[in-house]
Amino acid sequence: MERRRYLRKTSLADCLAAWLQHPSAARLTEPETVATPLARGRITAAPVYALRSVPHFHCSAMDGIALRAEATFGAAETRPKRLDGGQYTVVDTGDPIPETADSVVMVEEVRWLEEGAIELIEAASPWQHIRLAGEDLVTTEMVLPSGHAVRAPDIAALLSCGVRELPVRRRPRVAVLPTGDELVDAFAPAAEQDQTGAIMETNSHLIGGLVAEWGGEALRSGIVRDTPEAVRQALHAALETADVVALNAGSSAGREDFVPRIIEEEGELLAHGVDIMPGKPMAIGVVRGKPVIGIPGYPVSAWVVCEQFLKPLLRQLLGLAQLQPERVAAVMGRKTPSCMGNEEFLRVKAARVGGRLVAVPLPRGASLLNSVVRADGVVRIPANLEGVEAGDSIWLEPLRPLEQIEASLLAVGSHDLLLDLISDWLNRRLPGAGLSSAHVGSLAGLMALRRGECHLAGTHLIDEATGEYNLSWVRRYLPDGDVALIHLAEREQGLIVPRGNPKGLRSLRDLVEQQALFINRQRGSGTRQLLDYLLGQEGLTGDRIPGYHRELYTHLAVAAAVKTGGADAGLGILAAARALELDFIPIASERYDLAVRTDALDLPQMRAVLEIIQDAEFQQQVQALGGYSMRGSGQRLL
Repeated sequence: MERRRYLRKTSLADCLAAWLQHPSAARLTEPETVATPLARGRITAAPVYALRSVPHFHCSAMDGIALRAEATFGAAETRPKRLDGGQYTVVDTGDPIPETADSVVMVEEVRWLEEGAIELIEAASPWQHIRLAGEDLVTTEMVLPSGHAVRAPDIAALLSCGVRELPVRRRPRVAVLPTGDELVDAFAPAAEQDQTGAIMETNSHLIGGLVAEWGGEALRSGIVRDTPEAVRQALHAALETADVVALNAGSSAGREDFVPRIIEEEGELLAHGVDIMPGKPMAIGVVRGKPVIGIPGYPVSAWVVCEQFLKPLLRQLLGLAQLQPERVAAVMGRKTPSCMGNEEFLRVKAARVGGRLVAVPLPRGASLLNSVVRADGVVRIPANLEGVEAGDSIWLEPLRPLEQIEASLLAVGSHDLLLDLISDWLNRRLPGAGLSSAHVGSLAGLMALRRGECHLAGTHLIDEATGEYNLSWVRRYLPDGDVALIHLAEREQGLIVPRGNPKGLRSLRDLVEQQALFINRQRGSGTRQLLDYLLGQEGLTGDRIPGYHRELYTHLAVAAAVKTGGADAGLGILAAARALELDFIPIASERYDLAVRTDALDLPQMRAVLEIIQDAEFQQQVQALGGYSMRGSGQRLL
């Protein structure tokens, strides 16, 4: 099949209008009847009316006695009214009211005498403490309108008024067809998954899960191979049973991207390419009167496209109004360039710092699904901007409850595995709280702290003149009294190398002499600075090391590059090497500290963090990672 470029990149608004306003998207799914207890989350297809009143008889609203109100007239504290046993009936809450009674007196107001007689010191009014028949619902009264998402209280109300089943919209059926010769099933044997070039097929689970969250039914198919015939055949089969077909991957402009052409040949191609990032190479169309969407293969692109196109379509098929995303005012915590001409959906970490809600970008690659897992929210950068500056006002669309975001601490700075461990402990100690981390390097973390854009920063910056860690850097960049320096741990840094150390590396000098391919940390990181300091001690420069200018942002990313053959060595911590079962050559010991805003020290979350890092059980867990010493953890150094 001939390779084809985008027909025309369309704006998100125009693309969405073409998608939702097409007649194929205007029809509602037909009604079906379900048992009332099974209707939670379903959408009513018609109004639902009460089949009997609630309550269907007059009943007592209190424990007490039922009687004629007129029998109590004249009762007063100075002139009690005496009644014999034949003038009242003892009732409990919910009991029917006798036909001869029109009032209830609470048991606390009754003075009990011998032989069934009673005495009242206050007159009762007619119909006091009585629930009238139909007080809650009256027969034929509408209980739920059409287009209503049924909740647990609704189910109880329906059953109370005799509704045992009700009409609901059938869940829209979405056929999810993953395509690609490189894909292997997530439950295939490990030998298949570990083959070079094999990619785990998980997008159908992502898309299927979103469909279920939005009230649809996902019909996941097996993996469809990358041939026009296989894609076309799978599409035809899906159209037999599905209301919507979602073809995953194959919607771009590569030599094996057949989806847009097949949609066009089999029906009507409404758009191919939309001005969003990630998610630009998507396609939408109609085949045999049913919506068909080509979803990009990168997982973050798939998530964004589903949110923007599949979610509103399913709501429309169910007869639900479209929802505007929740937005809260925030400020951008770091200068963030963007590609002009595309609206970018930027995943961010966020927290309230010094009275402002601050958002810090996460890694932006379309393949980095963990950026969605870790994100607190999304910031949309409009297509007509080249980015946003640090401190700019922005709108945050939360992905977690705002209360949780507000209750979190924001750490911006050096990466360490202990930050994730602290976050887990913090969430268990203060449910709903957490430690949100953005890994930008030690120096960038201190700069963020100075701008008031985080609560704390992990740092391990060496003073090349003295060999001392962190103190001189904090004093240099942060005003006295604004920041406390708290010791977290000492840790081993060294060369992370493949099992067996095939290059026989023993020192940094060996990197030069063996011309070993190196993978480095980013500029401004403490590990990068330590490397340059140690090279200087040896009279070496980084330019003599192959790969010195290749940069990654975390210790685990460095270890992963070594594990997969992307490098012969990288400088990192022992815990990262152990996590990926790699060898480690110790080079230096360093101090890793937390620089903390002093006005954050009294926050409950921060007090909990300081308690956690001194907890004996926590420290034992850290020691088990390897390469850490917790001696002096929690000590305030500044």
